[in-house]
Formats: sequence, structure tokens, C-alpha cells
Amino acid sequence: MKIGVLQHAAFEGPGEIAAWAANRGHSRTVHHLYRGDALPKMDAFDLLLVMGGEMNIYQYRDWPWLKTESAFIRAALEHGKRVVGICLGGQLIADALGARVVQNAEIELGWLPITWTDEARAAFPGLSLKATVLHWHGDTFGLPPGATRLATSEGCPEQGFMIPNKCLGLQFHLEVDPDLTRQFVDGQAQWPTGRYVQTSKEILSEAAKHHEANRQFLHGMLDQFCAS
Repeated sequence: MKIGVLQHAAFEGPGEIAAWAANRGHSRTVHHLYRGDALPKMDAFDLLLVMGGEMNIYQYRDWPWLKTESAFIRAALEHGKRVVGICLGGQLIADALGARVVQNAEIELGWLPITWTDEARAAFPGLSLKATVLHWHGDTFGLPPGATRLATSEGCPEQGFMIPNKCLGLQFHLEVDPDLTRQFVDGQAQWPTGRYVQTSKEILSEAAKHHEANRQFLHGMLDQFCAS
């Protein structure tokens, strides 16, 4: 399988998704949109992976390429390409499918719990009821038409969605390992405050503890989604 990766920031690379692709023998081409790379040709990929980033989907004045990217994701879905989105990427997919993307009532930043829905646990056997995952967002998406809700949290009711054979969007970051977590922390320009915001020290100290479980969740979800 050929994977096209849309990357929006130097410190938000594919991480464990790249490891999953290498282990499965999938090829991977990364397009660094933040430094001016062109979008891939539609026949150059089977799976489109849309990563996170510090921007919001509607900040066209600051990042003009967002509008072109949004149209490209919509076209990829219309062409029957499978699309996986992480955080900003999930928001871009939701927007392309007609769901609203708005400011969340809370900022979530740090290792915080989610609850997987019954539908998620049926679709992805092996998921536990709850997991602790890395959050790094202030916006959220609505549930796109026809999508299944995958997870919720205390601070944000929409944490993931899926349409089988079409798209998978996650609001949180299963792809991070301890090194990538450090890059997230170092790349954060201004540290927010809020009920669901951890300190940089807390985030770095917990990264290794959660890595292996989240790696297994991620690899299993990608295997199942791409095989369905």
C-alpha cells in the first residue's frame, strides 16, 4: 500500500504510524506543507494520512495552503481514497464531510483519559474501556454524517470517528513516542492554562508509561481499518 502523508509542522511527524507502515511493508511519502511541498497526485497514494499542527483549519490568512489542502482532502474522499486524520487532520476530514469544527469549551493538553464507545470496542477488538492518551488541541469536530463515534472524554465529547472503508479521525495522538512527545513540548510556543492542561514536566514524565499501550492500540486500529 502507498501512503501519502500531509505534515503541517516540523514537530508533528507520523511517529508510530511510520513504524507501523514500515513493519507492514507499506511505502510512505511525506509532504511537508508548512515548508511549501506540493500536494501528492491522486494516483500516488492508496491511504492519505493527515497529521496534526498548531494551526486551526480556518486560519487561511496565516497558512494559505490550508484552503487548497481542504479541497484536496475532500477530493480524495470523493475518489474513494481511505483517509486517516490525527487532531487537526481529523478536524479537516470532519470539515470535508460537512461537520462543524469549532473551539472546544476546554483546552486539552497532556495525558488525559478517554472512554472508548461500545461501537469502537466492537470495531476494534482488544480496546479496553478506557485509555490514557496525549491530547494537544483547543478545537473540536462535530460527528460527520454517517460516522460512528469512537471515544469521548470529560473535557471533549467528540474524540474520534470512523466511516468504514472511508475515513478514521482521532482528536488525540496515539502516534507519539517519548522522543516525539519531547518535540511537541519544545514546539509549543505559548503554554495555555485550564482544567485539562498539564505542565510540560508532567507530560514528559508520563510519556514512556503510556507509549507501549498506545502503540498497540494504534497498530491494531490501523490494521483493522485498512483491512476492512
